[in-house]
Amino acid sequence: MTGRRALLNWCGMSAALAVAACAPQRAELPAAPVPAGDVIRVTATPVAEHPGGAPAGASGGRSRFAYAGGVELSSADTSRFHGLSDLEVFDDDRFVAITDEGDIVRGRLVLDSAGRLTGLSDVTLKPVLGVDGRPLSGAKADSDIEALAVFPNGDMLLGFERNHRIWLYPAAGGPPRAVPSPDAPFPANDGMEALAVAPEHGPDAYLAGREDTRETWICRLSAACVPHIRIAGDYPRSLVAARGLPGGRWVFLLRDYSPAVGNTITVLIADREGRPIDRHDIRRPSTVDNFEGVAVRPRADGSVRVYILSDDNFSTVQRTLLMAFDWTPIPKAP
Repeated sequence: MTGRRALLNWCGMSAALAVAACAPQRAELPAAPVPAGDVIRVTATPVAEHPGGAPAGASGGRSRFAYAGGVELSSADTSRFHGLSDLEVFDDDRFVAITDEGDIVRGRLVLDSAGRLTGLSDVTLKPVLGVDGRPLSGAKADSDIEALAVFPNGDMLLGFERNHRIWLYPAAGGPPRAVPSPDAPFPANDGMEALAVAPEHGPDAYLAGREDTRETWICRLSAACVPHIRIAGDYPRSLVAARGLPGGRWVFLLRDYSPAVGNTITVLIADREGRPIDRHDIRRPSTVDNFEGVAVRPRADGSVRVYILSDDNFSTVQRTLLMAFDWTPIPKAP
């Protein structure tokens, strides 16, 4: 689910106080994603972890996360570079991201000499194609992509909300096909926000996670989905993304929103049973927005690079942020 619903609910209750913030701000979408072609220029503006300094306890005071750079992203080439909902990052710093209006974004992360995130390059934006080989219907119910996962062979899973389904897009090309998804009565806008490959459960296994209840399932291309873990504990309400780590560990991204507090985000490192190993909490006054996507890259020194991506909901009062953190595990006792 996007953060839009919470904002709209608040607007309905507080119209007299927030006319400007709650006015329609959705950009008009062109008939073609990028009239001049697939390549788009993306502007990356650096953002600090803590604007104005580092207030004590502002963000994950007990965690072992170190900020590794972040940027606000925008493009003057197309009004469709918005609504980014999930991403994967590969060993060569290439990335793929999806939007909740049915587009796919590819490119490369730009890192400085210290390995800190500074921008994007070689960015393309194309429509996601349906089973008929044509761009997905403009209807929100058919194009609301909220999650992605990529198998080692390059096959890609996309998870859709509203018209709840998981499609597999073959790396070799060709039309997508439906694959197993949880047999659950998902609410219209609280569906499968999390997808992640799950190799410890089989070469064709993947995790699907539900936003509103934090339930997860292990699915296989060759078998039905079965219940897995439910994330219990004092975390933000919604499970919005997941990625696997070596040894069966998981990275879960959780989010909540309220008008008084704004967005509250938790990056949770958990073991194979969902028990917490570490967490990083992000809230005001730290830099925060509607984070919905997460990607991870294990590093040679044993740390893990974690990227988080925010969905701006096509709104002028939100931002597309991509931020990086390096998590260092607690050393094991000798």
